[in-house]
Amino acid sequence: MTLPRFVRVLPAVLFLLAGSMAACAAEPSGSLEPYAPKERIEGTIRIWGHGSYGAHTDFVEGLARAWEDGFREHHPDIRFENRLYGTASAIGALYTGQGDLALMGREIWPPEITAFEEVRGYPPTGVEVLTGSFDVRNKGYALVVFVHKDNPLRELSLAQLDAIFGVERRRGHAPVRTWGDLGLDGDWASRPVTLYGLAIARGFADFFQEAVFDGGQLWNPDVREFADEPGSRGGATDGGQKLLEALAQDPEGIGYSGLLYHHPDVRPLALSVGDGDRAVMPTRASVADRSYPLARAITVFLDRRPGQPVEPRLGEFLRYILSREGQQAVLDHGAGYLPVPPALAREQLRRLAE
Repeated sequence: MTLPRFVRVLPAVLFLLAGSMAACAAEPSGSLEPYAPKERIEGTIRIWGHGSYGAHTDFVEGLARAWEDGFREHHPDIRFENRLYGTASAIGALYTGQGDLALMGREIWPPEITAFEEVRGYPPTGVEVLTGSFDVRNKGYALVVFVHKDNPLRELSLAQLDAIFGVERRRGHAPVRTWGDLGLDGDWASRPVTLYGLAIARGFADFFQEAVFDGGQLWNPDVREFADEPGSRGGATDGGQKLLEALAQDPEGIGYSGLLYHHPDVRPLALSVGDGDRAVMPTRASVADRSYPLARAITVFLDRRPGQPVEPRLGEFLRYILSREGQQAVLDHGAGYLPVPPALAREQLRRLAE
C-alpha cells in the first residue's frame, strides 16, 4: 500500500476500530451465562442505600427496580422493600439487622467496616455489581488526572501520583517537587509542581487515596482543594469544574477531576499501575473493561458469617444481577453505569458460591 493511500484510508480504519471497541464495551453481557434458578425462593429482600436525589434525579433506583422486576419473573413469590435513602444509611442498616443488602454509591469507608465488625465480629461481604460511569455525575465516574495543555508530560504511574499527592510514598517513588522529578527536561525540569484536588472530605478523595496511596493516609498539604458549592447539581458550581478552570490558568499545575467536566486548556494523562506497565488513557472502553487504573466499582454488601453460605434468597438475587439478563439491564437502565466485565462477574459468582 502506498503512503498516500494509507493516509487516505487510515481515518476510516480508526473509525471502524473505534466502533468495534465501542460495541465490545456496550455488549459485555453476551458472554455471561443466562440466569437459571438453583432453587425456588420466597420472602422479602430489604435493600438500603444509594437511590435517588428527590424526585428529579435517579441515581440507581430505576436500575434496581429493573433487576427486581426481572428477578420476579423467575421467583414470583419474592418481595422487595427498598429503602434507598442514600449510601450513608446502607451499612448501618445491615449491621443493625434492618436491611439485607447495602447498595453503595461509593467505596465503603474504613469507619463503616469498623462499625460493622464491632457489632458482628467480622467484616461485611462485598459483591461488585456495577462499573462506575465514564463521565456521568452521581454514577461513580472514573477519576482523571489533568495537566495544562502546554505541559509536555503524557503519562504517569501510580507510584508517581503517590509521590505527587501523598506524603508517605508507600509505592517507593522519590519525592516530587519539580517537573524534572517526573522526567521532564529543559525549561520544565526546574519548574515547581502545583497541586489541585477535590475536597479531601469527599468520597472522590477517599477513592483516589485508596487507589493511589497504597495504604497511605496522609495528603500533601500543598494540595489546593475544590468543593462543590452548596446546592450544586453540576456545571460551573461543581468542584470538578472549578478545579479545571483554575488548572487552565496554571501551566505548572496538575489535578484530578472527571471527564464530565471540560476546559480547552487542560488535557488528561494516561496512567499505568506500575513503572514499565502500559499506560492507559481514560476512555469509555478502558473504564468499561477496568484497564484504566482509576475506574470505579459499585458494590453491594451483605452480612455473611465466615464459612457460612450466602442466604439463598440473597444469593439467588445476586446471581441474577451478575447474569446475562442482570448486566443487560445495566445497559438498558443504568443511565451511565457500566456492566461488570464478564471475567470479573464470574469471579464474583465464584465468591458467592464458596
